[in-house]
Amino acid sequence: MMKMSGRVTSCCVALFFVLNSVSAVQKKFNSINDLKQINFGQSVPKHSLLLLHWFANTVDIDENDVIRLAFDPNSRAYGSHYYGNFEEMLVPLHRGSGYQYYTVGSLNQEMTMQLPSYVVHPPREYVGTNTDRIIIRATEQNIGGQALQRIDQVYITQHIENQGEYDPDQTYRITTNLLREIREFSVGENQQPLMYLRNLYGSNADDSQLRHIRKTWGDLACLGLLLFIVIKENYTPQSYRQNDEGNALMTFCILFVLVILGLFILAFFNTLGK
Repeated sequence: MMKMSGRVTSCCVALFFVLNSVSAVQKKFNSINDLKQINFGQSVPKHSLLLLHWFANTVDIDENDVIRLAFDPNSRAYGSHYYGNFEEMLVPLHRGSGYQYYTVGSLNQEMTMQLPSYVVHPPREYVGTNTDRIIIRATEQNIGGQALQRIDQVYITQHIENQGEYDPDQTYRITTNLLREIREFSVGENQQPLMYLRNLYGSNADDSQLRHIRKTWGDLACLGLLLFIVIKENYTPQSYRQNDEGNALMTFCILFVLVILGLFILAFFNTLGK
């Protein structure tokens, strides 16, 4: 009976550490308002937003929220390549699942398809250090005789400096809903009027600021407004800290309940053994 109690205790401890490690990369953002929680320009380069904007407007999203990638990520198009997840920052994949992880957005490697100029050569304020990446989990499907990658998970993440790994503390899950919202800020012929987008997303940009964005960004004005909403209207440092403290408190409460539950199970089996 004591052996069983030991196994129960070990399981509880293992569960404790698993939950603690997984919680670091389970920050899920479902809207543009959620993006304001990221400390762009300090802990995360602003360039990440440019890369995410390009990605949201490159993938296809159907009415059932199925995301498809129109290029082969193994071809190194748009700075893409296979990601082994060897450090298990993300959920390990089961053999036979058909899914693979890929990263997209490297500016250094040779590419068969090039990222747009606003990502490769952005305004000075938004120049990055080529540490930001998008990670996708995808499986290949044959649709109408064309091989397409079906995506079920999207992340933005950051390289750890001088290492090949990614930083779990700066890795964020991006939902299909957030991708749809970013697609509203598309550039080119089909872009929406700035006033419409300002009102739709409750921006506090006044008319003079909209004129300045239009003058500064030109054909990329919708992207300029998105950056204004996410960065300029970011949560205050105090509210950002409060959000972090709330997440930490929730994690602590979950872990505390698990520890109490483990102690209760241990006491229960000890009682049976007497």
